[in-house]
Amino acid sequence: MIAVLQRVKQARVEVAGAVVGAVGPGLLMLVCAEPGDGEAQADKLLAKVLKLRIFSDAAGKMNQSLQDIGGGLLIVSQFTLAADTSGGNRPSFSGAAPAELGRHLYNYLLAQARAAHPEVGAGEFGADMQVHLVNDGPVTIPMRMQ
Repeated sequence: MIAVLQRVKQARVEVAGAVVGAVGPGLLMLVCAEPGDGEAQADKLLAKVLKLRIFSDAAGKMNQSLQDIGGGLLIVSQFTLAADTSGGNRPSFSGAAPAELGRHLYNYLLAQARAAHPEVGAGEFGADMQVHLVNDGPVTIPMRMQ
C-alpha cells in the first residue's frame, strides 16, 4: 500500500458540496492499494501511522505520535498515488489495485482505524472529492508498505 501523510491543522473532504469527513489537528492520509496488497499491509500501515513520531513535543522536536497528541485522522482513497510517469506525458495507473480490491482494503483500513483511534474521518471511495487542508509545518511524508 502507498500512503502520503500530511500533518494538518485541519482538513476536510467534500463530495458534491457536502462535507463527508473532517478533522482538526492531526493527519490527512491519502492511501492507495496496489495489486497483491492484502489486509496485512493495511494493518502494518495503520500501526506505523498511529505511532509515527511527527508531532512536536514541548521542546519543539518531532517526538510525539498521533496517538500521543490525540489528533484526528482523515483517510482518503487516492488511486493516483500509483501513477507511473516514466513513459510519455500521460500517467499510467495500472499500478493501482483493481477497484474491488481497492475498495475492500480501503474499507478494511477505515474499520481498523476506527477501532484503534478515537477520531477518524473518511472520504468516499471512487467519488470525485475535493480535499481541503491546512498543512502544518509543512510536514508531508510518503510511505509504502509491502
